[in-house]
Amino acid sequence: MRFSVYQESQVGGRKNNQDRMGYSFTRDALLLLLADGMGGHIQGETAAMIAMQTIGSLFQQNANPYVKKPEKFLEESFYAAHREIHRYRAINNLPETPRTTIVACLIQHNSAFWAHCGDSRLYWMRDGEILQRTKDHSLIETMIDQGKVDASERETHPDRNKLYNCLGAPNMPKVDISRRASLQGGDVMLLCSDGLWAVLSDQILAQHLRSATIVRAIPDLIKAAIEVAGKNSDNVTALAMMWEGSDAATGSNPDTITTHTLPIGSVTTTIQAPRHADLENADVFNETEIEKAIDEIRSAIEKSTRATTSKS
Repeated sequence: MRFSVYQESQVGGRKNNQDRMGYSFTRDALLLLLADGMGGHIQGETAAMIAMQTIGSLFQQNANPYVKKPEKFLEESFYAAHREIHRYRAINNLPETPRTTIVACLIQHNSAFWAHCGDSRLYWMRDGEILQRTKDHSLIETMIDQGKVDASERETHPDRNKLYNCLGAPNMPKVDISRRASLQGGDVMLLCSDGLWAVLSDQILAQHLRSATIVRAIPDLIKAAIEVAGKNSDNVTALAMMWEGSDAATGSNPDTITTHTLPIGSVTTTIQAPRHADLENADVFNETEIEKAIDEIRSAIEKSTRATTSKS
């Protein structure tokens, strides 16, 4: 694999930074992760870190040197992170469970798969155009889908920041997983927190990542988001990867990472991900439990929508 990657996070106008990000790669697989701890609940930064460590640890265990079933891996690693956050609450006897949004992208064999819970986003870009982006698990998106709100109100509606899905909630999370995406040289994957996308439009993000390398574009975008938001700026975090190909050719870009010489079994990572003994034999949720969790989520969405309708 050949790719370049850049990550940066700024605290913005907040007292502390609850965002976390990182990446890991083997000879044949690359994992990108970004989590945004939810400030409306206690220890959001802890939930974000637990999610990062859990998913990162499971990647190290399963990428030998690539992940055999990428969609299943993403779903089950998200569930494992959710359980670890609840275990942390129980061990520390907290009054409530910390919560976090999460977005992950797994790249191998010239293909990408991604998953998310909440409103941390992934953008897949090519030649300055957004091919796909994740859909926020928010009340505003639900109302748009139901035809109750026009899509033009997505960025201004008062309910745009109300989420119905995350890791650490009482219900099992809903994990949205993409279809396999075939990558071409020059494709960019951008993972970011709402501190970035809620301030800068999709068009601005795409324009910057077309006109400059990710090493230059990401710092400029983060700086712009903080300046626009001013003293009310949220934490602003972005992790971007530009794909250069799966062959072993050496490019002229000094920022290019080439993995074909890495030995099988080796992992390079920016995620502090110690192996947790209780994850070695982590139980996997069966189909009945998954369907039950999805039904609970749908019920919660319907209740929230009815409550919003009754107030308007």
